[in-house]
Amino acid sequence: MSSTHSTHSTHSTSGTSSTSGTSGRVVVVTGAGSGIGRATAHAFAAEGAHVIATGRRSEPLAETAAGHDRITPLPADITAEGEPERIVRAVVERHGRLDVLVNNAGIVRSGALGTLTPDMIGAQLATNFIAPVLLAQAALPLLETSSGVIVNVSTSVGQRGWPGNSVYAATKTAVELLTRSWAVELAPRGIRVVAVAPGAIDTPIGEHQGLTPQRRAAVRQWQLEHTPLARIGRPEEVAWAITRLAAPDASFVTGVVLPVDGGAVVA
Repeated sequence: MSSTHSTHSTHSTSGTSSTSGTSGRVVVVTGAGSGIGRATAHAFAAEGAHVIATGRRSEPLAETAAGHDRITPLPADITAEGEPERIVRAVVERHGRLDVLVNNAGIVRSGALGTLTPDMIGAQLATNFIAPVLLAQAALPLLETSSGVIVNVSTSVGQRGWPGNSVYAATKTAVELLTRSWAVELAPRGIRVVAVAPGAIDTPIGEHQGLTPQRRAAVRQWQLEHTPLARIGRPEEVAWAITRLAAPDASFVTGVVLPVDGGAVVA
């Protein structure tokens, strides 16, 4: 019992530094080629962190890193066998440590019950749920050494019913349970685990999903009608929440899922 208390005390002391203490930290951001992932990579780099930006496509990652010498693009398919371990090896080879893992990558394959195929279900499970588990597991030794932080990205609509997107919502709700479970499980090892749950955010996820412009407009209208602040959020607003929850000043915060949704969850 006394050794556990000592671990917590050491971690808490390191967390009392100001936000400038984020300088020099090493951060991995998945799905960093666009949207929330790109904004998060930029936000951490602006604080002085070294960012490994991962994603499936090399060109968007290069755009994320352009003009930011603290961002290193690392093309990787996090669902492929052995890729979580390869990402961690690349982090070790380049920086020798890891302080923050941001599990942001996610895909949507919309469909009502009765239209779902095994491929639609499996792709979402692989990217949104299984990959974060395996990447966090691969990164665990580094995160324990640094008293690091895992930040999972969920969705605020996953806390309500989402007709036509039940599988996506279910995978993201599962990530919230992972967050709470890992927070308790990893606390004795000095690792914090938190999550953000974005609402309607201006990202290209609709285009990636293959929705027509008309369908995207209809989705946006529905989102606006269910968002009390009556606007679409910006990726930078979600990135702000991610960096704040991962900051040393948040050293006594773990297991929380923070909605960044303009009030959608409570409406």
